[in-house]
Amino acid sequence: MERSKTASYLGFARRAGKLTLGIEAASAERKKVFLLVADETASANSRKEIAKLQKKFACPLLFVRNLEDMTGKACCKLAAVRDEGLAAAIVRENKIEEL
Repeated sequence: MERSKTASYLGFARRAGKLTLGIEAASAERKKVFLLVADETASANSRKEIAKLQKKFACPLLFVRNLEDMTGKACCKLAAVRDEGLAAAIVRENKIEEL
């Protein structure tokens, strides 16, 4: 299976220590978050929490398939990218609008 560019960028962010995984960890984050990447299979309650976090951080939100596989963490429904360059690259790759 070929790995997508988005998955590669998330891997770079994780190795650089600039990726926060999980809704609870992201809500506790005090540093600037430049992008939220959520799994399409997130429940309705999780989506509400993710929407609150998007407002809190005032950043773009991207929904992807198989976030678990991209991040290497089981049951991961949200990844918060704290690196501005990698977040911009993911936004460009997925052609999403910035806030």
